Amino acid sequence: MPRIVVAAPASGHGKTTVATGLLGALRRRGLTVSPHKVGPDYIDPGYHGLAAGRPGRNLDPWLVGEERVAALLRHGATVPTPADVAVVEGVMGLHDGAVGRRGYASTAHVAALVDAPVVLVLDTTAQGRSAAALVLGMRAFDPAVRIGGVILNRVGSPRHESLLRAALAEVGVPVLGAVSRAVEVTAPSRHLGLVPVAERAPESVAIVAALADLVVATVDLDAVLALARTAGPLTAPAWDPVAAVGGPATTTAPTVAVAAGPAFTFSYAETAELLAAAGATVAPFDPLRDPGLPAGTRAVVIGGGFPEAHADALAGNAALRAELAAFDGPVVAECAGLLYLGRSLDGTPMCGRLDLTARMTGRLTLGYRDAVAAADSPVTRAGEPVRGHEFHRTVTDPGHGDIPAWRWDGAAHGFVDGRVHASYLHTHWAGQPAAARRLVEACR
Repeated sequence: MPRIVVAAPASGHGKTTVATGLLGALRRRGLTVSPHKVGPDYIDPGYHGLAAGRPGRNLDPWLVGEERVAALLRHGATVPTPADVAVVEGVMGLHDGAVGRRGYASTAHVAALVDAPVVLVLDTTAQGRSAAALVLGMRAFDPAVRIGGVILNRVGSPRHESLLRAALAEVGVPVLGAVSRAVEVTAPSRHLGLVPVAERAPESVAIVAALADLVVATVDLDAVLALARTAGPLTAPAWDPVAAVGGPATTTAPTVAVAAGPAFTFSYAETAELLAAAGATVAPFDPLRDPGLPAGTRAVVIGGGFPEAHADALAGNAALRAELAAFDGPVVAECAGLLYLGRSLDGTPMCGRLDLTARMTGRLTLGYRDAVAAADSPVTRAGEPVRGHEFHRTVTDPGHGDIPAWRWDGAAHGFVDGRVHASYLHTHWAGQPAAARRLVEACR
């Protein structure tokens, strides 16, 4: 399958602009495009999915194991229909990965795992011939990574572009496109990055269309496709959620309600696929608007998102808050879900299912975590190792329950309270499919 990885020397060079624009531009050509994102990011895949017309999926060796990365790429590129080409957006700088792990889980690591050529997006502001030296260094740093071309971003003038093209020709790196500083398109952002697609759908559609227009006008799509076709064959079989969970855990098809809507946008597509493969009926619900859980709900999953941006509306849905407070089935909550289950968020009433309060802070907590399950729960067994990540600007009081959910770095984290498992830790169930099976089994 033709595929490319869109990378950059550092964050802020325009990877998301180029990757989203490429997805939209290639789709306009009549191609079926499979969108992917390196790392644990939830927001960029929303824009990718809007541009490609199919779910954006994550490729993260830390969360799922490097042995599953190529298989998950193949799965994403075949569901719901086979794709003609895959576009993988990188994370941070090309060689930036888990801290202290020598590039593990970096864009370069993933590019090597899926044997795909790299398109390097380069912010050329205040740069001339030195851009070629930078690209040359990026190319030489890791021989396993093949930089097949460069897209120049924020070019100041035609003369600037000519200078850059001549310099890159000296080192034998093709220029696949050049985006002028004057035509830059940006999406609005806030404290944790871009505003998710689900929160501003009409505006997001317009931004994605504008990004596709930009790429059509400034990038040589034929050259990009030719480069994508130089990717080697993927020999790993496609990831199969049924095989991952060992088949259905029950024949009764219990309903598992999964929070969705503008306040809870952080979810991996594989979560619902694994639950369905384990025999559940997956029923999305919107805590902002739905007055109750879906009929027959036996378990609830509340993932991440931005409850702080929708606190008043969440508080206003008192009927659903009361139902969740009294719900006696298994509940799994991550980050935003943890905040929603507490008594209050910055003084605004939440569900009160957990005896905690939460508040916003000015400090960003961010990073990969090597965790160990601290207790049995609907999705874990005590002592199990799990890899996850944190990404939040809130704190809870208390910081963990009498029975914590996890331990890492010598400290307790999260809450196990009856049949509730809640914490700040985001996990990817493709890396721990037993969680999905256990949750469905717990519905009994």
